[in-house]
Amino acid sequence: MFLVLSGIATGLSCARDYRALQLGPVSKVAPIDKLSVALVIVFGLLFLGERPSLPLLIGGGLIVAGAMVIALF
Repeated sequence: MFLVLSGIATGLSCARDYRALQLGPVSKVAPIDKLSVALVIVFGLLFLGERPSLPLLIGGGLIVAGAMVIALF
C-alpha cells in the first residue's frame, strides 16, 4: 500500500514540477523543488519523532542555504 501511495505522490510531484517549469524559469523553479528535502527533514523531526543529529542539521541547513543562493543570485 505504501509503495502505491509513494508512486502516486511521485507522479503528482513530477506533474507539478512540469507545470511549474511551463510557467516559470528553471532558475526559480528548481530551488523551490529542492526545498522539499528540507521540508521532509522538518516533518520527520516534528511529527515522526526523528532525533536531530549534527549531520542531519548541517545537511538540512546546507540544502536550504544552497536553494537560497540559487534563487537569489
